[in-house]
Amino acid sequence: MRLGLITIVVDDYDQAIEFFTAALGFDLVEDSPSLTNDGRPKRWVVVRPPGAETGILLARADGERQTGAVGNQVAGRVGFFLQADDFDAAYERMMAAGVDFVISPRTETYGRVAVFLDIAGNRWDLLGSA
Repeated sequence: MRLGLITIVVDDYDQAIEFFTAALGFDLVEDSPSLTNDGRPKRWVVVRPPGAETGILLARADGERQTGAVGNQVAGRVGFFLQADDFDAAYERMMAAGVDFVISPRTETYGRVAVFLDIAGNRWDLLGSA
């Protein structure tokens, strides 16, 4: 078995695509028209880091409950972890792209870490070796 996709609920497809591709450097794997279970139009949008197998389905919020989950998918905790081969280069590139880092880089026993927010407001760890 393997993990194929995870979902992040977002407000807007195009803004989310721009953030994940331009700011984080992910690849846009798919952007196809689709339908909700009750037949309304939506898009099937998948992004993922270059070379990764697991992707992120960017799902536009549909309804009040989903809108309330945007940016709070894991109750304010860090819920997503982006491992960088070159931590410093990734951090500098992301800073230059305007990514909002809420905790500056620090060194822990497991390596380098900095916490940033995605386009929806979810917390991520940028991780690298010490």
